[in-house]
Order: sequence, then C-alpha cells, then structure tokens
Amino acid sequence: MTVEQEKDMTDEMTVEQWLAIRKEAALQIDPETAEVEWTYAQTLDPYGVHPELPEEYQQVGRAYFARSPGSDVWVWFGDLPDPTRKALWEKHKAKLAFPSGLEGFPV
Repeated sequence: MTVEQEKDMTDEMTVEQWLAIRKEAALQIDPETAEVEWTYAQTLDPYGVHPELPEEYQQVGRAYFARSPGSDVWVWFGDLPDPTRKALWEKHKAKLAFPSGLEGFPV
C-alpha cells in the first residue's frame, strides 16, 4: 500500500473499518475460484496499515493474499477461515511455495 493509498484509507474510514471489510470478504472467498498472490510485507502488519509499528516488531517476510474473482479486496491468508486457507495452499502450492517463479532457471 502506498502512502497516498494509506492516507486516502484513513481519511475515509478507520483502520478497524478497513480491516473489518477484509474479514468479511474472507468469509466470501471460494477456494475453487479464488485468485492468490504473495508479496514481501511486514509479518506483523501484512496489510501495511500500521505505519507506527515499533522497530523491534518490523520483520519482512512473505505474505500470502487471496481474493474473489473481480474483487479489489485482497485478504491476508491469516484472516481466512482455516478450511479456506488449507484448500488454497493445496490448490496453489506450486505458485505460493518457495522458490516460486524460479523453477525454470538452471541451477
């Protein structure tokens, strides 16, 4: 999330409201049709909505997200119901597992 997007988000709604939208969207994601992606993000703030995260809590790692087709609401895997998360991992493990995207490179 860019600084401008974050400012727009906080101008229009609270962080709690923004996160509640993701928790609600998580319940609507069908693992059979969902789109998945991963990115590097703060592990304790995968959405990047807490700019004042203390330095001792700042750790970057992979964050996994899913969304319903056509939706612009990406949901962190940690907010998904367990059965949905497990089904998405099983279906998309080749895309999500490390070294995703490097399979074609010679060793």
